[in-house]
Amino acid sequence: MNTVTATKTNSLEQDKSVNSEHTQFTSPNVDQKPTTSFVSQFDTQASAKKEPKSSNVKLSTSDVHVYYGESEAIKGIDLNIYENEVIAFIGPSGCGKSTFLRTLNRMNDTIDSCRVTGKVLLDNQDIYDPNLDVVLLRAQVGMVFQKPNPFPKSIFDNVAYGPKLHGLARDKYDLEEIVENSLRKAGLWDEVKDRLSQPGTGLSGGQQQRLCIARTIAVSPEVILMDEPCSALDPIATAKVEELISELSTQYTIAIVTHSMQQAARVSDRTAYFHLGDLIEVNATEKVFTQPDHQLTEAYITGRFG
Repeated sequence: MNTVTATKTNSLEQDKSVNSEHTQFTSPNVDQKPTTSFVSQFDTQASAKKEPKSSNVKLSTSDVHVYYGESEAIKGIDLNIYENEVIAFIGPSGCGKSTFLRTLNRMNDTIDSCRVTGKVLLDNQDIYDPNLDVVLLRAQVGMVFQKPNPFPKSIFDNVAYGPKLHGLARDKYDLEEIVENSLRKAGLWDEVKDRLSQPGTGLSGGQQQRLCIARTIAVSPEVILMDEPCSALDPIATAKVEELISELSTQYTIAIVTHSMQQAARVSDRTAYFHLGDLIEVNATEKVFTQPDHQLTEAYITGRFG
């Protein structure tokens, strides 16, 4: 069993992320607590997705525990994530879903006093192996954060940064092709092709988030992690990102944290329900919302707590 002691960080945003993950809110979001009618109407709202698209395990966790100091945030989670599936992590605030997501590409390494034990395997390789290149890992398992975070660079340079860093482009023409293809996959090319030299920070919130997705795609990841990627977006921008997730799942494995039952229903093949650091249930999304196996899951999705 490997133990990883995370390094310190000066990032205020990361500190806020940790604090929010461990905060219990007594006034839940309306979207977080669906009514029984939402559950009964699931078939009309969800897609036809029922089972993983592949039997090949892409990511696997075994007896994973995460500690912040002496506090145990994740309690021995075993989970397989399959190739080219979209899996949604749901649960009340402070349940550990974002903390668990961050273990899948070692983002918790950047949090002071964080310690991870257990096994996390990517294509059967232990990602917590001390000899593993963490920079390369985070290219293979990309992350899209809750708040869009474009670099203070041009739109072109935002997308080109990763390929330059990892030496993925042979020349400037190759780099231009990577940038264009990534922006096309992110559904952003037609909106920005005539202003690639302008700052990425000048885009709208939804466009910035798709730029961040394009930036992730540009380094040819195998897995994309999304931590509430639509929580800061308006409904129109949210719909575009959700449509994009469905399109990207044909090429990438995607794990998404969301507080929205409706969003989980729309985009995911499977849903995993977390409660106080435990993985309570994971199954096909339709089954989780219509015939959950555990009373805690049923209580959450019907709005009796959350």
